[in-house]
Amino acid sequence: MSYEGFLVAGRYRLTDRIGSGAMGVVWQAQDERLARVVAVKQLLLQPGLTAAERNEAIERAMREGRIAAKLHHPNAITVFDVVEEDGAPCLVMEYLPSRSLADVMVERGLMPHGEVAWIGSQVAAALAAAHAAGIVHRDIKPGNVLLGDNGTVKITDFGISRAKDDITVTKTGMIAGTPAYLAPEVARGKDPAPPSDVFSLGSMLYAAIEGEPPFGLSDNTLGVLHAVAAGKINPPQQSGPLVDVVVHMLAPQPEDRPSMARARQLLEAVAAGRTPTLPGVPPAPVADAAATSLVDGDRTRVVAGGPPSVPRAAAVSPATVTSRAATQPPATASRRPLLVAVIALVVLIGVGGLLMANGVFNQREATNGGGTTNVGNPGTSTHTAESPSATEESQPDQRDSSKQHSKVEGTNTKGETSSVTPTMSQSTASVPPVSGTNTPSSDRSSPPPSRSSSSSTPPDDNTSPADDPSKAGS
Repeated sequence: MSYEGFLVAGRYRLTDRIGSGAMGVVWQAQDERLARVVAVKQLLLQPGLTAAERNEAIERAMREGRIAAKLHHPNAITVFDVVEEDGAPCLVMEYLPSRSLADVMVERGLMPHGEVAWIGSQVAAALAAAHAAGIVHRDIKPGNVLLGDNGTVKITDFGISRAKDDITVTKTGMIAGTPAYLAPEVARGKDPAPPSDVFSLGSMLYAAIEGEPPFGLSDNTLGVLHAVAAGKINPPQQSGPLVDVVVHMLAPQPEDRPSMARARQLLEAVAAGRTPTLPGVPPAPVADAAATSLVDGDRTRVVAGGPPSVPRAAAVSPATVTSRAATQPPATASRRPLLVAVIALVVLIGVGGLLMANGVFNQREATNGGGTTNVGNPGTSTHTAESPSATEESQPDQRDSSKQHSKVEGTNTKGETSSVTPTMSQSTASVPPVSGTNTPSSDRSSPPPSRSSSSSTPPDDNTSPADDPSKAGS
């Protein structure tokens, strides 16, 4: 039956053999009833098939016609009719003067990215419509993409496709599709689904810009299947927006791939010279603070309007942060009470020191700036200013008032003796040298400023220290 001039179904006359598919030969033919040029795909049955296998092959071809007839899209070849001739099915389809993408790739080698992106967007448009109709192509490859002489791009050969609701023909263990362009999950035995078509389209575009499919080329079909099932593609040598989109379509997990409709949008953007936004692409480099953490119980506080401020000494690698976080509990909560207690103790010590220094200073003011106050019984006090010794007069440079210490001794009401040695500042502890004995009332040329209630009023010349109640107990 397969010869030039043969009349198929009394209507379609074969004129030229223009190509071949997985299971048949494609002819250019003339529809003598409608006077138009069509393409006739004739199913070639292998010799030696059993009756069951033959019937399955025939049913498969008829299914292709039924599925393809459901799809009407400018980027998909339309099926007009399904006929049977001499026990073999024939599909009558739209004829498109064209070349296959496979032939163009062999002739031209690596293709420009913009052109490949545009071809991919046209194929993705047809496949998105097929997926919306519940149809999975299952055999996307360069040989099934036609580049029309008029500039159109169409995908053909839904011969092994299967609608979601068409389960009339199955065969256990049969893998449908070209191994080099299969999705990993299909190579592992899962049923093809729309994400599988996305992967296969990405594989085809990868081959157009890299020169070979993502899993390489080999005559060993089982070896190719093993590589595909492993899901590790060869790293692309090219770069640019199209490569990023293709790698996104080749994600190992089906759920990480874009839908076919989204893939079309991404490819259209690249074809138009734009750089599309892709999920999962790392952001622009940021400060190291975003990738560091604090250890030893410290916490990072995020300030509105900027990244957290992290000390350099506390910066560690992400792996170190992970291990520490799993083994070392935060210590901030347990150290906070101790910190409060330490602060309170420091405050108390400081206040106590100030009070002690103030009291000692008042006592010194009461003793005329540098003598010894002996306190006997309550209500009595004796003031004696000792003159400097000859050694002190001969060495005035050793009387540095900023380093001089004044010793004040006293006896409390119980007769106990206490000794306090404060450090005097230059402005308050400078004592001029004296010779002789000073009295508290007449020998002080100018009384010091008031420091406390006990020394606010100098004693009267006629008032003895015993009669001055402010001196009692000092």
